[in-house]
Amino acid sequence: MTDRNDVPPLTAPAGKPAPLLPPDSHRDRPLFVVAAILVFLACLSAIGARGAWTASDSWTADLRGAMTLQIRPQEGRDASADAARAADIAAGLTGVASATARDRDASEALLEPWLGGDLPDDIPVPLLVDIRLRSGAEPPVAELTEALSAEGVTADIDDHARWIDAVSRTTRLARLLALGLLALIVGAAAAVIAFAARASLAARKDVADALHLVGAEDSYIAALFERRFFMLGVKAGAAGAFFAAAILVLVVFGGGSGTENFLPALAIHPIEFIALLAAPLLAGLVASLSARLAVADDLRSRW
Repeated sequence: MTDRNDVPPLTAPAGKPAPLLPPDSHRDRPLFVVAAILVFLACLSAIGARGAWTASDSWTADLRGAMTLQIRPQEGRDASADAARAADIAAGLTGVASATARDRDASEALLEPWLGGDLPDDIPVPLLVDIRLRSGAEPPVAELTEALSAEGVTADIDDHARWIDAVSRTTRLARLLALGLLALIVGAAAAVIAFAARASLAARKDVADALHLVGAEDSYIAALFERRFFMLGVKAGAAGAFFAAAILVLVVFGGGSGTENFLPALAIHPIEFIALLAAPLLAGLVASLSARLAVADDLRSRW
């Protein structure tokens, strides 16, 4: 008769002791797909939020560091000469780095999307003077207005203040939306993992009951589910981050032209790589924490 102590333990195919919670590909595959999709969306939301941040800083910096003069054509005056004189006056003011007078062709190029090209020569087109400020300098609006009036040059001065406010409000809203979407996706992922962990505990009720009978604490049983869902989260996070990286590469290197000035700037920088490389670990931590809390709460109400 064989002694019970001589009975070999249950082993896995590799010769190691079989895990108390063996993988269940039939149940885990749909959860893996859902988790990978959520990680993919979370990565895109994070990259989009950073793009909004970068675009906001770039746009506001460009607007704060520039001014625009609009020289209106007047009867009896040479608009081109007035634009050139205005540029010379602006270039001599404190805080101005450069001032460049634009010709009629430049103004028509700006109007072409709305009025079409080849405007008749008798149509008065305002000329622009592009003024670049030194770093940290305030727009010398009062000084420029006084100097132009002294020269008899009629011009509209735009210090871009209203555009700065509009851009700041828009990009602030884009940031909040991106971060809110990211938080919503993380919450949805945590809820899905918690539901799956409870379902997994219900499917392995006999294992949990047996462990409880031999003296295993709830923390030990919860840790089994925690480790299992951590690995699932890491694998799903790696898949989701991979597809997010692929989309980022396609957008950066294959994006359509003409949208660079209107969409958040996306680029491949080390911070993007760091975020995508950290996504699997973060997904695993969210999955393991959600599973542990859900299983621990279920176990407390069970015994």
